[in-house]
Amino acid sequence: MGKYKSGFVTIIGRPNVGKSTLMNHLIGQKIAITSNKAQTTRNRIQTVYSCSEGQIVFLDTPGINRAKNKLGEYMLMAAENTLNEVDVILWLVEPSDFVGPGEKYIVERLSKVKTPVILVVNKTDSVEDKQVFEAIDMYKDIYDFKEIVPVSALKGKNTDELLKTIFTYLPEGPQYYDEDTITDQPERAIVAEIIREKALRSLDKEVPHGIAVVIDRMKDREGGGLVDIDATIICERDSHKGIIIGKKGAMLKKIGTNARCDMERLLDTKVNLKLWVKVKKDWRDSDFLLKNYGYQKDEL
Repeated sequence: MGKYKSGFVTIIGRPNVGKSTLMNHLIGQKIAITSNKAQTTRNRIQTVYSCSEGQIVFLDTPGINRAKNKLGEYMLMAAENTLNEVDVILWLVEPSDFVGPGEKYIVERLSKVKTPVILVVNKTDSVEDKQVFEAIDMYKDIYDFKEIVPVSALKGKNTDELLKTIFTYLPEGPQYYDEDTITDQPERAIVAEIIREKALRSLDKEVPHGIAVVIDRMKDREGGGLVDIDATIICERDSHKGIIIGKKGAMLKKIGTNARCDMERLLDTKVNLKLWVKVKKDWRDSDFLLKNYGYQKDEL
């Protein structure tokens, strides 16, 4: 038996490339929220993969793209600070036939770090093999990757190979977490993310960027078997509030029902969820409100 290895791995890539889907697949439990809208992941989520060979602690960073407001600056800082702190960087890309400005921006950032980078070509289930090989050819010319691994995060194809490859670059080290630990995110944070995910999936393109979720109360009911959760969805405009609530409250009810199902699976108990919607104009550009909603610059 080889020596026990452990270390920290971050997954980077443009928005919507499948970072959270990949991490959820590797860990085997839903921790990072997934939706096809940009800016889904806002905080670094730590999840833990343990096996007899060792332990991988994954940091899922917000997508790297140029900042447009204070929330954007915060997200970019979160992503870039991680790159120098980890043992391995996984750069997740789609098998496309051109390298756009977004990718060039990432290459520019990577050229400043010494951490080994593994290129992961995702979504191989959606294209012909020929396209995957063309993408690999093109990417290997723009950066000196330690390895290139094609996968399908959605179908779980070749993800075992990816785990093996990651372990080759990890140092020998201690077990950082118990074997049954899968995340260091407090339950309240995951519950808030679940609500945000359901809102992102249900709402128009305009609304989602401008929402945050605050858990006002999360309490086990006496006698057990039930958790009461009160949460507020914060949005930027009165018109957004109307859209989130929906006709006769239908949209809010849909978000709540979908979120409750995931929460019950996560917490392994029945959940009584109450949702409210509040308007806080321009919260994404207010340092005070960003801090209030859990985005702490000093923690980065």
